[in-house]
Amino acid sequence: MENLLYRDARNYVPIDVTKGIDHLTGQIVMADKEAPNGYEVMPKCKNCKNFKDDGELMGICESSMSNPKFFAYPDMVAVTCEMYSNKL
Repeated sequence: MENLLYRDARNYVPIDVTKGIDHLTGQIVMADKEAPNGYEVMPKCKNCKNFKDDGELMGICESSMSNPKFFAYPDMVAVTCEMYSNKL
């Protein structure tokens, strides 16, 4: 896997668009900074094997029972999604 950014780590809580809190250290960190080794990946649509990227910063959830399938964006948090299946 490529380097994990804080904004994609489960232990990161955003304060605003550019920064957030690292819950393991309590420090304020920049969202686009690389997280230390061992941090857990946040379940997001882009990490789900059911997400089909359409190349326009949007995608489709292939597990959706709706017709048509519903739109999803890659950075959508999927912690509570019952259809999430990690592709990593």
